[in-house]
This record gives sequence, structure tokens and C-alpha cells, in this order.
Amino acid sequence: VPVFTITDENGSPLVAAPENTTEGAEPGTPVAGVFISQDDAENFLDNLRSQNPTLVEDVQVVPVSLAEVYQLAVTSRETNAGLEFVFVPMIDQVESAVTLLQSQGYEIEEFEGVPLFIARSLEGEGGFLTVESGAVSPDGTPTGGQEQFIPIFFEQVQIESMLSRLSEVQPDLAGTVEIQVINLEGLIETLQTSDNDELNRILLIPPTDSLQYLQGAPAEQMPPAQ
Repeated sequence: VPVFTITDENGSPLVAAPENTTEGAEPGTPVAGVFISQDDAENFLDNLRSQNPTLVEDVQVVPVSLAEVYQLAVTSRETNAGLEFVFVPMIDQVESAVTLLQSQGYEIEEFEGVPLFIARSLEGEGGFLTVESGAVSPDGTPTGGQEQFIPIFFEQVQIESMLSRLSEVQPDLAGTVEIQVINLEGLIETLQTSDNDELNRILLIPPTDSLQYLQGAPAEQMPPAQ
């Protein structure tokens, strides 16, 4: 899963040191932003350049894999490096998540973290919808394979596309499925703390723009695979 961060000429993440709101306290832990969207990262960098051109003249947006960010975060904690990574969600998907949850009766005005969309059956024990693994089409829809996986999407339109196709071939099943919203940060914590074998079947589907980036990026620029 490609994500995007901003680095200096040495490849080190650009960090911010939040000010502690308590008078006389030391500044907070340095934070490096990790953007789900390449466009959001580029726009952020453009804003930095307009505010302080000298500061960011050697700074660039760099793609990395989500797996690599996770390993860097773990290493930072284990070595007390004092650096935190914060995921920056796509605003339109945050708004979609809030709207969806409100339509389902949840009293929510804000969504914390990076929203992820997953399909779950409302019948029986309420299991998650599975698909056969394989290639992924540009709209994020798994296109078939051998092993059953649980797809989790970064964009609501991707999961709606999958359910639309499901309704054409299995309308009865599609009518029992509901889109649920979780966040990436909570999923990562669950992967760290749970020994549920079902978690091994999770398949994260990157946003459409990121999939298109992967298809067009030169090999040397592509993030390492998870």
C-alpha cells in the first residue's frame, strides 16, 4: 500500500515539533506526516514553499509503503528515537465516513483517523464479505484468484463499486450487506494485539489514485512491497 511522506535531501522525514500548550513546558514529540493521498502531500508541500521557499527548497514528496512506515514507527518506539508518524487522511473520505455513519443512526460530527470501508453481512453471525484474491482493477475491485480474503478499502466509492458488481451476480447476498467504517489506526492496533487468524485474510485496497501511481511509476521509485 503506497503512502506519501515529505523528506529532505538526505531522505529524512520532514518533522514538526508541536508546541506544548502548558506554559513553561517543553515542545511536544516531533511528528512526521504520512499522507494517504499523493495530491494532499504535494499540496501541503506547495503551501510550505509559498510560506518559506528557502526552508523547503530541497524537500520532496516521496512514496513509501505502509509496511515501511509501520516498521519505522516500531523502530522509533523501541529505540526511544522520539519521533511519531501521523497519518493524514483524505478529507473527502473523512466526510464520506461521517455521512455514512450518520445515515446508519450514529450520532457523530467528526471522524478520527484514516477511514477504511469494509462490507459485513447483517445475517447470521455477521461475517465480513470475502473475495478471491488476485489482480486489482484500477477502481480498486479485486478481480479474482484462488484464496479468500477480506477486502478493506480506503475509498467508499471502491467498496460501492464492488457491491454494485455483487448485486448483479448475487442480488440476494448483496441485499444483506452493509458498509461499515473503521479507522486505519485502530486496525493497526488490532493487528498488533490480536491473535485472531481471520486477520491474516485482510487485503488492504489502496485508493484509486495510488493504484494508478503504482502502475505508472518507474520501478526504482516504487515503494517496497508488503
